[in-house]
Amino acid sequence: MTGVARGAIAVMAALSLGMGAQSVSPRGIAPWRIDPFPSTYRPLPRSDFLLTNAIVLDGAGHHLDRGEVLVRDGKIVQVGVSLAHAPGVRVVDAGGRWVTPGIIDVHTHNGTFVVPLTDIDKDSSDVSELNSPDVADTWIETAVNVQDTGFSRALEGGVTTMQILPGSSPIFGGRSVIVHPIEATNIAAMKVPDAPQGFKMACGENPKSQDADAHDIHGPTSRQGEITYIRDAFMAARDYRDAWTRYAQGKAASPPRRDLKAEALAGILAGDIHVNMHCYRSDDMATMLEVAHEFGFTIGSFHHAVEAYKIPALLRNAGTCAAVWGDWWGFKMEGLDGVRANAAMLDRAGVCVSMHSDSAITGQRLNVEAAKAGGAGRAIGIDVPPERMIEWVTSNSARILGMQTRIGTLAPGYDADLVIWSADPFSVYARADLVVIDGAVAYDRASPPAHSPSDFELGRTGAPHP
Repeated sequence: MTGVARGAIAVMAALSLGMGAQSVSPRGIAPWRIDPFPSTYRPLPRSDFLLTNAIVLDGAGHHLDRGEVLVRDGKIVQVGVSLAHAPGVRVVDAGGRWVTPGIIDVHTHNGTFVVPLTDIDKDSSDVSELNSPDVADTWIETAVNVQDTGFSRALEGGVTTMQILPGSSPIFGGRSVIVHPIEATNIAAMKVPDAPQGFKMACGENPKSQDADAHDIHGPTSRQGEITYIRDAFMAARDYRDAWTRYAQGKAASPPRRDLKAEALAGILAGDIHVNMHCYRSDDMATMLEVAHEFGFTIGSFHHAVEAYKIPALLRNAGTCAAVWGDWWGFKMEGLDGVRANAAMLDRAGVCVSMHSDSAITGQRLNVEAAKAGGAGRAIGIDVPPERMIEWVTSNSARILGMQTRIGTLAPGYDADLVIWSADPFSVYARADLVVIDGAVAYDRASPPAHSPSDFELGRTGAPHP
């Protein structure tokens, strides 16, 4: 099936649900909804099973002792105790171990900052296209090297879904891709089918420094310049969107000429593309929320939001999540005022908060990132229980991806992505014993993979797996 055909089906579905009606034409397809790089992912071989005798954290705020999870055809069928099941269903005794939804990393650069990172990668990686502050027309999936060991290491850390983002040097960085970290020879085979489109934007020091350091300055060199640049681009995108609407309504004889940069931003304005916004300072985030309000779109999440704890009401009222680290800050001027209890303070204030990695190393241990942030909260009197803390790396992360009705929660109808942990997942001693994606075992710690190692593993010594 072609990408255009997939787009057409998506549009028909949207029409039937009344979604995006302002942006979709019965005469054609809203161009920003076309996926030129369709997924070829197929689930691994799977079977139905009943998981028993587990301590279940379901990602929806519930905690079950001696819990059970029934999986059929790659979907969660039921979660509870003493579940009935059909004869022949395989019963897997978890032996009192912990079970959670699969971990979701909403911010990785796996495949473009490959492990091990060499000097060449640092100087000329594929993580960012730097020909302009506006590279909204780029798709990061066209640059991903699937041999990166970061994928297999993340899987061994319990990660079942991840979003690969472009870098933050451009203001408009381009589209993201959402993948399962499974072995594959091309990115299409890892790409989650029918996942929403994501987009990377950046504010603050990264883009302004990039342009200030360039020999031939071609973009803003200050914060006020960045915001002006962003407003100009969205004004042009609004015109582009309106031109397509006129064509859809039969008020124009022929469709507008395709503009790949403008249509990515038009997709944001239409609510079809989710914004992942790189910002550190609270004043930068507040300004970007005002810009979003001016143009009528939602910022799905601020990433690296080290000062988010200062503006919980703004984030909560805007419906914007904060993706944060457990204890990273202070490595640049705009990141100086972080606090370890950032996540706990946001959670207490009712803000959707998620842990992200931005690192192939941290991406193997997002459960520990959550534990560190939770511990910092307890130190100041905010006691977040484990059944809620797990949401920081599962259901809240799914919301950032726009997949909160599909992954991140153990509940009927959700994809059967789950992890059996050797111990309390918030312990540094916990290991992912079994990682299941779409009801299939993607990693079994007791049965090392039979395939040959990645080229990036060859010649390495003494690098223990998690």
